[in-house]
Amino acid sequence: MQDSFALAGLVVAAFLVSIPCGYIRESFKKFSIPWLFFAHLPIPLVVHFRHLAGFDWRVIPLTLASAVAGQMIGGRYKRRMTHGRKASKRQP
Repeated sequence: MQDSFALAGLVVAAFLVSIPCGYIRESFKKFSIPWLFFAHLPIPLVVHFRHLAGFDWRVIPLTLASAVAGQMIGGRYKRRMTHGRKASKRQP
């Protein structure tokens, strides 16, 4: 039971750490160096959290999915703040 709470905390932490990076990443041209930097910035932190919690490689898909979801939510929030409520796609 305690492992379930630790895993849930790890997934939530990966999600929350990725939201600001997705928000900042949205300011840069797609696939530029800063865009790639902010896309990959939360990964070492999530790996560190995973090791601290004592999980092995089997939880990587869960943490990766939550980190990607956080990036998407952060980017969507930035687009909505910049282009208004109806903006759903990335503007060139």
